[in-house]
Amino acid sequence: MEISKLKNILEAVLLASERTLTVVQLEALFELDEERPTRDEVRQALHEMEEDYQARGYELKQVASGYRLQVKQEFSTWVGRLWEEKPARYTRALLETMALIAYRQPITRGEIEEVRGVSVSSNIIKTLLERDWIKVLGHKDVPGKPTLYGTTKEFLDYFNLKKLDELPTLAEIRDLDTIHPELELDEDARGESTGEGSEGDDEAPKALADESVDAQSAGIDTDPDLADTAGEEGESDEEDSESVRSAFNV
Repeated sequence: MEISKLKNILEAVLLASERTLTVVQLEALFELDEERPTRDEVRQALHEMEEDYQARGYELKQVASGYRLQVKQEFSTWVGRLWEEKPARYTRALLETMALIAYRQPITRGEIEEVRGVSVSSNIIKTLLERDWIKVLGHKDVPGKPTLYGTTKEFLDYFNLKKLDELPTLAEIRDLDTIHPELELDEDARGESTGEGSEGDDEAPKALADESVDAQSAGIDTDPDLADTAGEEGESDEEDSESVRSAFNV
């Protein structure tokens, strides 16, 4: 099959698909064809498509669960105006909890609270589980058998990542308020806190950088650096989803 025809077919399939597709799934589409491309030819076509789209408003993106066509992030402001509903919003407390799980997995709720210096609301864990950003990896072999949490492929997909190694380092996100001022919560959101205090906030950034957790023993590839996310605590369960992307600098 000619490479140009293969690229057109793959483009049409990815445009029509509502989910990411792997190379194996794309190759399977040609099972009944006489001119069946090889897996290497599918990969070559995908690679050329990535280059073809560099000057366009959308891109072919490879994430943890496969390939997808998506609007480039730089044009999201205008595309977002097509929808009237407001995007999901998340608090800084949720962002900090998500960062700890992403960088220190597998990690327990108690370990998260120890680093942050405040209790973690059940609503935060529930929200992350409902979004399929985190999952239960097992239980720690200590008294009480606390639950161990880790990230999912959906988390990587949402942030346009193929693997955890691509998360930004601590140096890249040392001061979120300076790098991304849009992360600042408005006063109403701060006033609706569900019980988290600010005690220990000043110690959290240092703890994030200094505390070491052995995730390798669980066979999980994590970044050794941890996001330094000091700031006001709030739990309305809603801070801009774009802020979540900004927190991870992706």
